[in-house]
Amino acid sequence: MDITYFKSVIGIIAVILTFSGYIPYIRDILNGKTKPHMYSWFLWMFVGSLAFSLQFSDGGGAGSFVTLAATIMCAVVFLLSFFRKSSNDITKSDTLFFGLTIAAVVVWLFAKQPLFSMVLTTGIDLLCFVPTIRKSWHKPETETASFYLINSFRFFLAAVALQRYTIITALYPVVWMVANGLFVVMLELRKKYQVELRKQSVRLR
Repeated sequence: MDITYFKSVIGIIAVILTFSGYIPYIRDILNGKTKPHMYSWFLWMFVGSLAFSLQFSDGGGAGSFVTLAATIMCAVVFLLSFFRKSSNDITKSDTLFFGLTIAAVVVWLFAKQPLFSMVLTTGIDLLCFVPTIRKSWHKPETETASFYLINSFRFFLAAVALQRYTIITALYPVVWMVANGLFVVMLELRKKYQVELRKQSVRLR
């Protein structure tokens, strides 16, 4: 099988998985179970478009379209969180990270080196994750763990589907494959911890 054709097929599968993977997450938002942090999703929508541009311009090919698909869905989640006011626990620290992210984007606009731009873009995207991590540490039940597990897998597929491997094309999907996987571990550990706390509370009564 031609390697380009193989990578294109993997890229298409990853794009389909991206769109389909958001279905249960959006369902949980509409049902009031999941409460996405508005700051994170707005910034992921914005920064994701920058990452896609860098990947595509450096020959990322089919793999880069996974980033574009994710960016589109980030816009959907942001709009849902905005209109449903699903994130009402915004703290000063969240606003601080939001400001730092915007400042980093301004630096990115003046960056002339594509490699530096991708490293900065990926770092900015991780900063966007901080409000969601903070919220989920205290309220793990407000996130859908399976969604982030699927995210980790589809970023793996995105990395496989890249037509050209460079730091510019591969950094973003690899970092987010790991970040999503670690986030799932954190959610599950925090959920178990809170279950144990409830059991201890019942015993003390």
